[in-house]
Amino acid sequence: MMWKTHTPHPFVHEVKLTAARRIRGMILGVVLFPVRITLATLFFLLMWPVARLRLAGLSAAERAEPVRGWRWWLFHHIMLFLSRAVFFSVGFLWIRVKGRQAGLKEAPVLVVAPHSGFLDMLVLYATGLPIVVSRAENCRLPVIGALLEFNQSLIVSRKDPQSRKKCVSQICERVTSDARWPQMLMFPEGTTTNGRALIKFKPGAFLAGVPVQPVLLHYPGEPDTVRWTWKGQTWLGALWHTTSQIHTSVTVEFLPVYTPSPDEKQSPELYAENVQKLMAEALCVPATDYVMEGRSPDKKLGNLSLPLEPPAQETLRLLREHGLTSAHVEAVMNHVIDSCHSGQSSMVTADHLAALLGLKDRKMAVKICSLYSKDDTVDLRQICLSVSAVSGFRSLESLIHICWQWYDADQDGLLSADDLSGLMGALVGVPQYSITEMYTALTARGRPTEASLQDLLMTHPVYRRVCTEYLHSSGSADRNHNGIPNRKANGINNGYGATETKSD
Repeated sequence: MMWKTHTPHPFVHEVKLTAARRIRGMILGVVLFPVRITLATLFFLLMWPVARLRLAGLSAAERAEPVRGWRWWLFHHIMLFLSRAVFFSVGFLWIRVKGRQAGLKEAPVLVVAPHSGFLDMLVLYATGLPIVVSRAENCRLPVIGALLEFNQSLIVSRKDPQSRKKCVSQICERVTSDARWPQMLMFPEGTTTNGRALIKFKPGAFLAGVPVQPVLLHYPGEPDTVRWTWKGQTWLGALWHTTSQIHTSVTVEFLPVYTPSPDEKQSPELYAENVQKLMAEALCVPATDYVMEGRSPDKKLGNLSLPLEPPAQETLRLLREHGLTSAHVEAVMNHVIDSCHSGQSSMVTADHLAALLGLKDRKMAVKICSLYSKDDTVDLRQICLSVSAVSGFRSLESLIHICWQWYDADQDGLLSADDLSGLMGALVGVPQYSITEMYTALTARGRPTEASLQDLLMTHPVYRRVCTEYLHSSGSADRNHNGIPNRKANGINNGYGATETKSD
């Protein structure tokens, strides 16, 4: 028996084609792809001088104000025409619009989801070219930089905290300007998904506490070719498959304006969460707490960041592929635990790890190291604790006790916030830097002792999910999904009140 979440993985998309569709796509693609890309490129390049002319001759101060008069109506309508021409060229022969777009005073912000790929930019045409927020790196791209300037977009450098603060301030200023600035459009997911679930909305669109209009993007056609995600189809594949269709269907659906409550105005996170749930319900997909941080997708539990593909799970798969038995892996994990107890250094190189695991292929050890760190060294405590937790080699109570002995830095029987950060990072196999919320929940139960931590993980509505969903989801009482037997997997669930269902 195992706990299993049925939420689809939103960051992977493959185009599934029958043999007939594949042959048809190749034949059409040979003809349509070069013609359509040539036309789209031509219209795209024509946008460049139009974009430059709109602000030509204006001072920096004038460019910081919204464009008015003839510069607006002349160049705006030309850009609308060229935008439509670009997407017509690549196969969007019709753009179906459902519902009514709210006026600027009704909803200063449009929030669009799901975000599927670069072809979603067609929504800018359907909504009248509202202002967008873009990364600073895009300003250096040919044509794109000019279009962002034309749009009077807000530019943010994700690596610069001051730039982010300035962008937040500008967003709030523009959307509360009493219709002086045009509507703003944002993709609150912040990255692209396969559309089978909505990931956690970022709060940027909701910071000012003004009404927003949710906008849904539907691609009802088959095959689903437009999506470009973390894994699976590439952007070039999306372009090839889309232009190789006779036409691609899309519907832009405007939902009623969402006016925030007083509580939502005070909490952008709550506002974002409620709009996400509303849009997910309209799309008939789950609203999830998945996020994309850095280069990998995560699941948020409180302030914990848990990758959707746990490193311990991947480690077990790699070891299984290399022919290691469950008994051998368990023996190695126990040996590592004993060696760490004896005071030996827990940091090892890939060569040491290969020898420890009995791997003949050093590349396999390097790959395992890369799951846990950015170089060829790794903290054995992270490997052995996370692998033991996911595989069920030891009960959770036993693992917490081991963690406590290793991470109670001053050996006073109490955890500091830094101690808890290291402990949880080792248990789930991923460093945890934002532990404040969890530590507050721990200290709210009294002194931060081992018993308090076990109680937190056993009963807290958020952190118990680390055990019932995250750690336990990778294994079962008899065999985990990688095929490695779990003789003690029930131990990780004993007393934790998880709902158990049969594995599909």
